[in-house]
Amino acid sequence: MSNEKKLGYHGPRGMVRYDIPPAPESDKRFTPGIKTITEAQRETKVLNEADVIVVGGGPGGVAAAITAARSGARTVLIERYGHLGGMATGGLVNIIPNMGDVYGNHLIGGFCHEFIQRLQAQDAAFAPAPAQWGSTEPQVLKYYKDASFHHFFVRRNAEGKECLVYSAILDPEIGKNELNRMAMEAGVKLLLHSWVSDVVMEGDTVKGVIFQSKSGRQAVLGKVIIDCTGDGDLLPFSGAESEDYIDPDFRITHLCFGVWIGGVEFRAFDKFMSAQPDDYTQLMNDLYDNGLYVGFFRGMLKNQENMAWLHPHFKTKCQTDVEEMSRMDVAGREKAVKTWELLRDRAPGFEKSYIMLTGPQLGTTGGRRLVGQYSLRESDLYRTEPFEDTIAIFANNDRAEESLKFNKIYVPYRALLPKDVKGLMVACRAFSSDDVANTYFNLIPHCMCFGQAAGAAAAIAVEKGIDVKDVPYAELKAKLIEGGAILP
Repeated sequence: MSNEKKLGYHGPRGMVRYDIPPAPESDKRFTPGIKTITEAQRETKVLNEADVIVVGGGPGGVAAAITAARSGARTVLIERYGHLGGMATGGLVNIIPNMGDVYGNHLIGGFCHEFIQRLQAQDAAFAPAPAQWGSTEPQVLKYYKDASFHHFFVRRNAEGKECLVYSAILDPEIGKNELNRMAMEAGVKLLLHSWVSDVVMEGDTVKGVIFQSKSGRQAVLGKVIIDCTGDGDLLPFSGAESEDYIDPDFRITHLCFGVWIGGVEFRAFDKFMSAQPDDYTQLMNDLYDNGLYVGFFRGMLKNQENMAWLHPHFKTKCQTDVEEMSRMDVAGREKAVKTWELLRDRAPGFEKSYIMLTGPQLGTTGGRRLVGQYSLRESDLYRTEPFEDTIAIFANNDRAEESLKFNKIYVPYRALLPKDVKGLMVACRAFSSDDVANTYFNLIPHCMCFGQAAGAAAAIAVEKGIDVKDVPYAELKAKLIEGGAILP
């Protein structure tokens, strides 16, 4: 295979999927002789009582907690890391895509849009100006193509013309702080560095959660619990039905190991690509042949123009398998260093570069999902009318010809509700859906929409003294629209 053909297959603008190393033979030394142990019954201290408990401070969790607190509910947000934002910050997945369609229509507003605007005011987010949404001007599109961000910003409309969609890039560190500010302003009580390990059940109703931290084992009791863990961690504890099948070729089988390389002089690198195409191709092929990271995005934030953002994906068998996650983290870091060394030694413009940052948390993309009162299935992606309880409208930008025929996707409130468990909602990528619907509509802005809807519904349920499944949709819709959501 020639270099030219190889580059066309796995070049810097393609998707390379890396393998996680299998368990080493030495792991057999740790095979237990005893399969289970019996734990003693114990008393657990109740740390707090609240109206709403949100578990997980990722995109869905922050939207849920802040929305509920703004609506007057006493809200506790429990997060396992020391920061908020989840994949959008700690996972370095700082790309917020598909907030509008190919014709410039704005579809995702509300919390997500507010967050981006607050960051833009600090030069900590980049997004096209509204006047450019839907633009087909070649000079407008060139900027995004040159930065290798065309996949997230550039699509084709029904006329076959390339056009610009409303997506955004954010600074993860400023994003973490801004989410803290928003939570504090709303009156959310934060419990960071806390990992929920069980739920408190009373019959078929979730009444609270148990979590572990440096303070030991404690509980928080509440009237509504919202699972925003991303992986539906509360579902097995509560007995709520779930599914986890994923087609092995889908994006949501991947883990991502984000890497930022700083100090890159892109003018020298661009000159290298244009003046020495054979050497550039050979370099890309050598990266690929050695199992290293091929391709990167260029920093588009103010004062970060010399940054290369790498988002390599690893194929997994199970994204919640702690042993596989551990091997992936080790492999991901080793590949990051070797990739940087090769670029530093052979790519002009990378001579003074350095690894600035790797993701504090693995980029997870899919896994366990609720089987709810309604499950969004592949057939719903061909739906032309809203559900009677629609809580979000998403731009269907990523499904080629199908996107042009069915350019909007509707999500019902019932996709956040378990069938037989009360007092619980799921507002993250674990929303009720099959793997097809989930792989296209479980991204950061989508999860923020789920979270905003769940937080609003929880506040209504608490105020009325009813279960979340009985929340009147008219009231929920009005509250969401008041919060900036765009609904039918």
